[in-house]
Amino acid sequence: MDGLKAVAKTFWIGGMWAIGILVTPILFAMLDHTSAGMVAGRLFQSIAWVGLVCGTFLLVHAIWREGVRGLKTAAFWLVFGMLVCTVINQFAVSPIIANLKQHMNHAAEGLFGGGFGTWHAISSLIYLVQSLMGLVYVIKVDGGK
Repeated sequence: MDGLKAVAKTFWIGGMWAIGILVTPILFAMLDHTSAGMVAGRLFQSIAWVGLVCGTFLLVHAIWREGVRGLKTAAFWLVFGMLVCTVINQFAVSPIIANLKQHMNHAAEGLFGGGFGTWHAISSLIYLVQSLMGLVYVIKVDGGK
C-alpha cells in the first residue's frame, strides 16, 4: 500500500507541476495561442481526473493506516483541500470557461468584464493554491514517505 501511495502522490502532484510549470509555457511559446490553449486545456483536464483518482486513494490510505486519527492529520486535510480545488476547477470553473470560449466576444468581455480572462485567472489561482498545498504535502507533512 505504501508503494501505491508513493506512486499516487508522484503521479498527481508531479504531474500537476510538470504540466503547469514546464509543459504549458512551452506550448504557448511554440504554438499559436488557440492550439496551445486547446492542448493545455486537455492536459489540465487529464491531470484533474488523475487527481480525483489519486487524491481519493490518498484519503482512503490515510484512513486505512491511521483509522479515525487519519482525519486529524495535516496530510489528510492537504489532500482533501487539493481534491476540493480539483473538483471546483473541473466541475465549476472549467465548464464556465468552455462556455465562454464558445460565445467569446472580445468587445463584450472588455465592456462588461467577468469574461474568459477573469475565469481563467480564477482557475489559475485555484491551480496555484492546489500546487502549493501539494508542495507542503510532499516536503513538510508527508516528509517523502
